[in-house]
Amino acid sequence: MTEDSREGLDLNLLEEEPLSIRVQRKPYSVVMRTPGDELALVAGFCLTEGIVDAPDEFTNIAYCDGSDTNVVTVTLTPSRRDAVRRLLDRQGFVSQSSCGICGKTIIEDLHQIVHPIKGDTALAVNTACTYLTTLSDHQVYREHTRASHAAAIYDAHQSLLTVGEDVGRHNALDKAIGKLFLDEEIFRAAVLVLSSRISYELVQKAARARIPIVLAKSRPTVLALELAEKLNMTIASAFGSSGLYVYCGADRLID
Repeated sequence: MTEDSREGLDLNLLEEEPLSIRVQRKPYSVVMRTPGDELALVAGFCLTEGIVDAPDEFTNIAYCDGSDTNVVTVTLTPSRRDAVRRLLDRQGFVSQSSCGICGKTIIEDLHQIVHPIKGDTALAVNTACTYLTTLSDHQVYREHTRASHAAAIYDAHQSLLTVGEDVGRHNALDKAIGKLFLDEEIFRAAVLVLSSRISYELVQKAARARIPIVLAKSRPTVLALELAEKLNMTIASAFGSSGLYVYCGADRLID
């Protein structure tokens, strides 16, 4: 490009800010997220990380003060606080996609908070492909910025329950799960559709929400598949515009 041919463009860029999550008045985690749906994000985070199993185990989940949406505080019931004391005693951390420990250790640790998924949920292959090809239709941020991830959750009757969108794929999923969790509708979740690759953290989060089928536009990691197989989950990714790669749990996908 020559100097004479350069043009200035006004582009919409996606926002990213830190969100501090405090549990029992103590800093627990900091996540980098797109502002919006903070309470849902934190509720989903607490479920998927094993801090709570049910909404009534929160006594409070709120912004630190009315004007600061970058800090959310969580208070647990006394019985739940005692049950997860080991988790609450951990040091605060910044959410990231790699923790630096071996896969075997990860899966052994996750077995403490996730369990195999039972049930006869089934999904037609052509419906799964439609979910993947139409995911971007539900992404408001992506339409303007081309920079967001999304997680869409459907029930077993092909109804779209909710969509989470964020700069981070983990946050997008926590937002989607958290909305249903707070509304006490998480039991309806049957199919998860992701804009990103499927990592072990996303499999963990889906398993904590008891979602048996996970579809994504990109392929899974080896560790994600190892975990999904142990948890009796179905994992598939897009193959062209009208096909699927099915990695495990093929019995749930029908013609």
